[in-house]
Amino acid sequence: MRPLVIFGAMLIAIGIAGLIIDNISFTEKKVIVDAGPLKVTADQQRTIPIPSIAGVIAIVAGAGMIFFGRQART
Repeated sequence: MRPLVIFGAMLIAIGIAGLIIDNISFTEKKVIVDAGPLKVTADQQRTIPIPSIAGVIAIVAGAGMIFFGRQART
């Protein structure tokens, strides 16, 4: 398989995952006070939104790569 077709398939998979998953959330540990042997930490919840248009663009770009990758083969 040609690299363009493989990369296109990966882009389609990433685009579909981006449409299914609305946002990515994770917990970050932050050091609030660092005074010698005393350390005070706090957990902070972070959320990164994934826009739907990014998933659609990835799917369209992946489909185009597969189409042109297969055409260049002949």
